[in-house]
Amino acid sequence: MSIQKPREPSPAREDGCFAVTAERKYYVRGHAFIKRSLRPKEFITNWKGKTHVPRLRKELLINEAAALRFIRQHTDIPVPDVYCDFEDDDAYYLISQNIDGVNMADLKDEEQKAVVRVELEQHLAKLKGIKSRRLGGPSGILIPPYRVLRVTERDDWSSCKKSEPKDGEEYVFCHGDCSQHNVIVDPETLRIKAIIDWEYAGFFPAAFEFPFYKRKGPSIALGEEKDDSLDLLEFLNSKAGEMQEAGEELGD
Repeated sequence: MSIQKPREPSPAREDGCFAVTAERKYYVRGHAFIKRSLRPKEFITNWKGKTHVPRLRKELLINEAAALRFIRQHTDIPVPDVYCDFEDDDAYYLISQNIDGVNMADLKDEEQKAVVRVELEQHLAKLKGIKSRRLGGPSGILIPPYRVLRVTERDDWSSCKKSEPKDGEEYVFCHGDCSQHNVIVDPETLRIKAIIDWEYAGFFPAAFEFPFYKRKGPSIALGEEKDDSLDLLEFLNSKAGEMQEAGEELGD
């Protein structure tokens, strides 16, 4: 019995498209880097006939565009310029500056990575200096880190945005996915040319920014690392619950 392979989102790739995932398409055109969400007709269907529907397919790119503009305006942290972002034919496009360099993960020498980490941690300290009493991203959308989304089916966290921290505590700006693959480096000078992929960025408690950049791999707990995803989810659920209770009290 032969097994049918999963279908690609689209058999034809437009000019400049260099990668297609189950979530989106990626392009390089001149000095521009483009990523867009898949249209429903491009969703992947596996051999069992089950279609993968990307979560927050537009919201992630909307939030990233707003975060990049916010960081560019308020800090000197190196990030790509945003040229434009827009929706067309049920797909969301983010067009930004294409950054030449190598991923921090691709550096062969651990001593080189140690040099990069020093600068990276300086930039992350700047992020912690940006504070707010409201949860969520500068887009107005709250998107938890990927490691939290993996353990919940909930996508709408809008009720949390109205919740304030207790005892005057403020939230800090977090990248939310700070892995080695999201740090672009000049291989000669080892200077960081850009920190990319700000889709999960926003104001959260400082614990939301886990130092995944200290090793290769995705922004989730690996091996014996402490998995804090359920703790973070509990915090967000508690904030959502507070606003629900407040709404019920106003309705009484």
